[in-house]
Amino acid sequence: MNDHSKRALSRRQALALFAGAGASLAMPAAMAQGPSTNPAAYSAYPERAVRIVVPFAPGAGTDAMARLVAQKLGEVMNATFVVDNRAGASGAIGTQYVAQAPADGYTLLLAASPFTTVAASVPGAHYDPLRQFTPVGMIATGPLVWAANTSLPVNSMKELITLARQKPGVLNYGSAGAGGVNHLVLELLKARTGTFITHIPYRGVAPATMDMIGGQIQLVTGTIPALLPFIRSGSIKPLAVTSAKRSSALPDVPSMLEAGLAGIDVVNYFALMAPAGTPAAIVNRLNAAINKVVALPEVLARFKADAVEAAPGSPALLGHFIEADYRAWRNVVKTQNLKIE
Repeated sequence: MNDHSKRALSRRQALALFAGAGASLAMPAAMAQGPSTNPAAYSAYPERAVRIVVPFAPGAGTDAMARLVAQKLGEVMNATFVVDNRAGASGAIGTQYVAQAPADGYTLLLAASPFTTVAASVPGAHYDPLRQFTPVGMIATGPLVWAANTSLPVNSMKELITLARQKPGVLNYGSAGAGGVNHLVLELLKARTGTFITHIPYRGVAPATMDMIGGQIQLVTGTIPALLPFIRSGSIKPLAVTSAKRSSALPDVPSMLEAGLAGIDVVNYFALMAPAGTPAAIVNRLNAAINKVVALPEVLARFKADAVEAAPGSPALLGHFIEADYRAWRNVVKTQNLKIE
């Protein structure tokens, strides 16, 4: 097993543990919370509005998740949680803002996959996901789906890899932008299969999908909700979901494991992070509230509609996942010699 395989395995193990209740792991040293403080000192927290910063524009999937979480956290904690959109630089602007905010529990980050992929691949991101943040809690996870133009003569990932090897550089793949999870999932596939598929960055999955339907490119990955209408209409064809198991939203589409690509499964995630040094008492109160929120029937119904699964767990468990995910993507960037500005 090579170094990348070991890191990918660690990421999968951390993710798998979210399915178990009450998992407890030691916090990685680089992501440790601030000094433990007497919980009684924070018994009234939050005493004013808490901002959840979304590092993307309103209307995006991360924004919708943040608004759902803000509403339900407010109900559970009898407090006010507001969403603050600070978009730009593939999420780096809003993320930097939270990294520099006071570590008092009143400014949080709704982190998604770009939190680790951008930090791992873009030198200009200017934030460290391991040292500048305290994990609060995972919210939900869900796979991407590999999809192809209907005229492409492949119906599985195995056939796609065979074709890519026969025609190196001929196939074009559109992503939501360089350094994002949609980009790096391609680089991961290329690194593990020895294929060369040309990457074409777009400003979002939607325009890439339209070009794929039109035949300008042949491949994309996207979240299931983003691509499901086109899959159902027959405008595009799904090849596999990027997780190790099938999605209930696409029960007939094989997982990467079933496609013979064990060890390169990827999930999109949503989590709450706080500035490094946030008191443990505050983090633990927020974590307990998040775990209550993701168990609410109305939230679970919303998750099902969005093709994601609740992922309750401890701050320590989230810390292990973030560290494993970041280091795995760093290894892909190094292996593929990616230069992203």
